[in-house]
Amino acid sequence: MRRRTGLAIAGAMALAWGEWLNWRWSQALVGHSRGAVDAVVVLGFRNPQATVNVINRWRVRAGIRSAIADGAYGTRVIFSGGTTGDGATEAQLMADYAKSVLEFDGTVLLEEQSTTTWENITNVIPLLEDVDRIKVVSQPAHALKARAYLQRQRPDLAEKLVRADDYRPGEWLLVKPLLALYGLWTLRVLKADERRIPR
Repeated sequence: MRRRTGLAIAGAMALAWGEWLNWRWSQALVGHSRGAVDAVVVLGFRNPQATVNVINRWRVRAGIRSAIADGAYGTRVIFSGGTTGDGATEAQLMADYAKSVLEFDGTVLLEEQSTTTWENITNVIPLLEDVDRIKVVSQPAHALKARAYLQRQRPDLAEKLVRADDYRPGEWLLVKPLLALYGLWTLRVLKADERRIPR
């Protein structure tokens, strides 16, 4: 009985830790910019098959809800990701899913050359020059890494970063501890000030 109770407590603590860490990452390096034109940058995840994978499907859904969250006029959704196989690019697969399955009829732009997060940011910068607010969509740790890369490459554009709707309490709950562990490993390349939460 005690063993079961101990395991239940440990499991609950792991879930709470994963939830908290993902929430914290979603809050870092974002501000409160205002404006009428938003860009939502949806980052692709390895997709060598001919159909969009489960992670990219979730990222598209999070991107679409981020695009419609504030009702900004002139919002554009930018799908970013090159090819990791012989077929279509990640960007094209995500865009097709957004239009055909989610019936998104807003402005969609594609960036189809990137194979790394650094390249994602480098290659979408020309599409961000004239916007008022920028939302980066991915799992929270990956999105934070991308925001840090934007800050390194273009601090002026990084000032336009705002929160995307890619973190929701309870979503992916059972895998959030694993996402948190993986996130800690991937975010080791960031400096302490790149993980800060604005006051």
